[in-house]
Amino acid sequence: MLAHRAVAVYTPPMLTYTITEKDHCRRLESFVRNLLPAAPSSYVKKLTKGGHIAVNSHPAAADDLLAAGDTVAIKESARTRELVATTLPPLDILYEDDLIVIINKAPGLPVHRTAEEEHNLVNLAEEFMTERGTPVKLRPVNRLDRGTSGATILAKSATSAGMFGRFVKETGLDKLYLAVAEGTLPAEGVITEPLEGKESETRFRCLHQGKSTAFVLLTPITGRTHQIRKHLAHIGHPVQGDRRYRGAPLAEYDGHLLHAFRVALPHPATGQELVIHAPLPEGFIACVKELAGEAFPDIFGQLACLPPA
Repeated sequence: MLAHRAVAVYTPPMLTYTITEKDHCRRLESFVRNLLPAAPSSYVKKLTKGGHIAVNSHPAAADDLLAAGDTVAIKESARTRELVATTLPPLDILYEDDLIVIINKAPGLPVHRTAEEEHNLVNLAEEFMTERGTPVKLRPVNRLDRGTSGATILAKSATSAGMFGRFVKETGLDKLYLAVAEGTLPAEGVITEPLEGKESETRFRCLHQGKSTAFVLLTPITGRTHQIRKHLAHIGHPVQGDRRYRGAPLAEYDGHLLHAFRVALPHPATGQELVIHAPLPEGFIACVKELAGEAFPDIFGQLACLPPA
């Protein structure tokens, strides 16, 4: 009788990472791009679409949303080890293709230059692209205020800027914002105060009410200048840190506590629905922790499945 011979199975070594709060609700592809900022897009796509990455020991897709506490394992190779960055890149890329790049803008950073020698998102992104070996002239498709953080779309050519710009003008982006507003808010509501002499509408839902501030989900139905900031100030609950609209100042935060958390649109070139989440800045997270207390883990954990307000 022949004995069964044990067969050795080779398991490739893995690079393993635990997702922290700063990457909560980040797409897997965005996490890999920031982990390997010098890698060509083709290499990132090879990793995310070729079965080389697992999340919590399960096969993962490029558009999977990561949550704090998740474990990401990437098949180790000499090339991957060489590309792993020792420090965070200066640009937080949420999504990129041949037509656009979507960046998680930091609070306090203007999209365009507003003064001589001032740092701004467009110049920072162009410098990063040049250093990466993919120089391009970028054009904003949507613009966030200096103090507002979150998802900002930049087009890579005049043609793509026109394509996406027409869509935004004719259809509008599906946008979801998060804010810390002052005072005690109703559980939900609709603000319809006209702005710029035009009809305006912002819907909101209170995610958590603290002692003196609230964590709020907001959907702007129209797109007026400073709409959310003006509307919250109009009902007596300005965005915390928004001194222009009577918000209390924040000593250790570069902007105000308003964040473009999710943007969605059918991609004009492919027709496929593109949904991008922008993780909250660390300073914003700290403020939400303070107002939410023990409820923070539950509130934070629900961000990945938020419906519109």
